Amino acid sequence: MQTDIDPRSLIGRKAFDSEGVKIGTVDEVYLDDATGEPEWAALRTGIFSRDAFVPLEPASLDDTGLRVPFERALIKGAPDFGVGRHLSPQQELQLYRHYGLDVPAGGDAPTPPDRDFGRVAGAGD
Repeated sequence: MQTDIDPRSLIGRKAFDSEGVKIGTVDEVYLDDATGEPEWAALRTGIFSRDAFVPLEPASLDDTGLRVPFERALIKGAPDFGVGRHLSPQQELQLYRHYGLDVPAGGDAPTPPDRDFGRVAGAGD
């Protein structure tokens, strides 16, 4: 995903799965504590449903919204950690594994160094 985009501008944008079907709306964006780059988005998938975390690295942004290259079922089956709280390194590893993504260097350790995700865009800025 483009790194020059203000992550707060993603909030409220529609999100689409790999088939182009709307899966929800970006509720929150989580930043890498070390770099400040957007890493995860929490998508509100419906009025009565929970938020689902999706990785932003393989996602793309266009005029219609956020395009996430994963199937709807995989997204809806992502671990539920609640929103508005800091993601722990262990939670981040669970998400990487859930999506079948490469874990960043040092990610096999119980607490990966310099990979503490979870600052919410706009929180404390």
